[in-house]
Amino acid sequence: MFAISVAAEMVSMEIQNLRVYERRGLLEPDRTAGGNRLYSADDIDRLHRIRDLLADGLNLVGIARVLVLEDRVRDLERQLSTRGPRRTALDHE
Repeated sequence: MFAISVAAEMVSMEIQNLRVYERRGLLEPDRTAGGNRLYSADDIDRLHRIRDLLADGLNLVGIARVLVLEDRVRDLERQLSTRGPRRTALDHE
């Protein structure tokens, strides 16, 4: 877990930007009992993704939509992988 200053440095962003991304719902870092933000490795990966999408020209609303869709795809892939192979009509031929 990383403090906000360390996380910002790791992704080459300003601390204030990380706060904005949290307010906009782009990520949800954990908090200490005292309220300090703690960023996980997954949060750092997400911040890298946000940075890349910004560089591609997306605004924060667009980034939010992309992240939601990417999360949904990951969830669906996870569900499919736990089901095992599906049988189709072609399997019976």
